[in-house]
Amino acid sequence: MTTGNITDAPGNGPVCIIGASGRSGSALCRALLAEGQKIIAVVRSQGNLAPDIADACEAVRIADLTDSTELALAFEGAAVVVNTAHARHLPAILAATKAPVAALGSTRKFTHWPDNHGRGVLAGEAALRADGRPSIILHPTMIYGAQGEDNVQRLAKLLERLPIIPLPGGGRALVQPIDQRDVTRCLVSAIHLIQNGDVTRPESIVIAGPTAVAYRTFVRMVLYFAGLGGRPIVSLPGWMLMALSHVTRHIRRLPQIAPEEIRRLLEDKNFDVAPMEQRLGVTPVPLANGLHHLFGALSHQKKDL
Repeated sequence: MTTGNITDAPGNGPVCIIGASGRSGSALCRALLAEGQKIIAVVRSQGNLAPDIADACEAVRIADLTDSTELALAFEGAAVVVNTAHARHLPAILAATKAPVAALGSTRKFTHWPDNHGRGVLAGEAALRADGRPSIILHPTMIYGAQGEDNVQRLAKLLERLPIIPLPGGGRALVQPIDQRDVTRCLVSAIHLIQNGDVTRPESIVIAGPTAVAYRTFVRMVLYFAGLGGRPIVSLPGWMLMALSHVTRHIRRLPQIAPEEIRRLLEDKNFDVAPMEQRLGVTPVPLANGLHHLFGALSHQKKDL
């Protein structure tokens, strides 16, 4: 991997970040701005962009990702275009710019039960392959640790209200969550590789936590680091929990879990992180460290309120 300050790299014109107001997009903006990188933020509404990012960007441009004319204007002058919005928009993005592209996909593309999200990721990746320009698409597993994320933090809110934890198949299926900080580091590394001319064709890389754990272990870790104490885990058939999810959605103040999410909890998510480490130079944060950091930060936020 080529290293060095991004400002010394060839082709170091502005990086255009689509979805700059989102969780991954805003984290990426701040990381690149800290390096002195020029940023063009592309958002649907300027009011959603954090003020500190808006003030530091070279430009903030409003665009609807389904409007080809707006997209072409939004990407004007960009040396690299980064898509942190859904990968289904990649065909339109590729049609609107000739710049190299970095993008976020999802390991949802591997599910045995394809949905619109997974099919959109597959379509976006296929568009990159067919286009052939230098590009990297990163496929993260479940992302946790971002401000306001709805994976681990939503799970913790649900666990807080449950005296027992019903899990499909006893929670034996494997999960491999990735810390948002690692997602940001992987995106920055992908951008560096593109800017330094180290990418010559479309590349696809899975990014994940260092090791997979059983979902029941993951739940127990969330309980521990969230300071919620222990809860008994009860094994229930997946079909029963999916049926119950239709009932619980009518219970106010109870975080919702869709039937599709329960079904995916029956699938193993176990990925090799060697390509992530070797190609991107990112060694992922262990889950225990990431959860400790997340809930420590949330605790400090509550004290400050």
